[in-house]
Amino acid sequence: MILKLMSLVNFKNHESLKIQFSQHVNCFLGDNGVGKTNLLDAIYYLSFCKSYYNSFEFDNIKYGQNFFILKGDFLNNNVLLEIKGSLQDKHKQFKFNDKKYEKLSDHIGKIPLVIITPLDSSIVLGGGDERRKFINKLLSQLDQEYLNSLIAYNRTLKQRNSLLKDSRTLSLNGDLLLTYDKTLCHLGNIIHVKRKECISLMIDTVQYYYDFIAQKNEHVDIVYKSELNHHAFEELLHKNRQKDKILMFTSSGVHRDDFVFELNKHSLKKSGSQGQQKTFLIALKFAYFDLLKSKLDTTPILLLDDIFDKLDAGRVEQIVRILNQNEFGQIFITDTSF
Repeated sequence: MILKLMSLVNFKNHESLKIQFSQHVNCFLGDNGVGKTNLLDAIYYLSFCKSYYNSFEFDNIKYGQNFFILKGDFLNNNVLLEIKGSLQDKHKQFKFNDKKYEKLSDHIGKIPLVIITPLDSSIVLGGGDERRKFINKLLSQLDQEYLNSLIAYNRTLKQRNSLLKDSRTLSLNGDLLLTYDKTLCHLGNIIHVKRKECISLMIDTVQYYYDFIAQKNEHVDIVYKSELNHHAFEELLHKNRQKDKILMFTSSGVHRDDFVFELNKHSLKKSGSQGQQKTFLIALKFAYFDLLKSKLDTTPILLLDDIFDKLDAGRVEQIVRILNQNEFGQIFITDTSF
């Protein structure tokens, strides 16, 4: 996958810009605050239909304006793809080769992409929701069934929670609850199996990249913690039904899964140094890249936002060696000095 040309209007601090890119390495250099990261985020937006950095959509519009427009011309196996995205009057729209998407989720996976940024520290240091979000993004690019199952699961979970909340003032509709339970179990089991397979496919590659970058004999692991590892989802929902009525939310399911990162059998979050944590994250994202590349018929785009900060010279040199192996296709890098 190659991004040949990108144009943007009123996206963050960029009023109007049109850039033609190299199919190999593209470097955005300059002081902090000039908009380097915003360019990477524009590329990310064209892939995921949302910003990596701003959860509030209107923060992506240039101050004083009421809309933005993004356009990217991509080349995939000699086929030209045109992606257009816009936000105006609270309405987001995406087009693929001038055909409008009815559901934005249908676009995910069309432009495979991996981003590495300082914000990734939250994957290690944050709660389980951050790690689930990472796995969800990975699998959503790989597997449309996973994405559709995840969307349907979250919708059903919201409906079940609403029903439980209403039961405080109204009698509980048992038949409707059983319908929600059946749907949750079906979708949750799909999600659980695919998450488990994903971790098993990635871990050896994470270890390989960690060893290469750190040049130390340290063992890394990803432990998938899920109630569904040991109990049937149906049993959990039935067992916790009274508890859920009191709490007014669903207390069991894949929405509570977590992924524990370990270094030498100890929690990376609790025991790992800053350098070890960042090395693990970069190794994790490189493994993510390799998995996408092996499963899809294209090489993903790689975005590297200020990734060399807080790494010693030896680790930086090893990362550059990995990038020079020409396995990564098109790369975009930001740095204050390079």
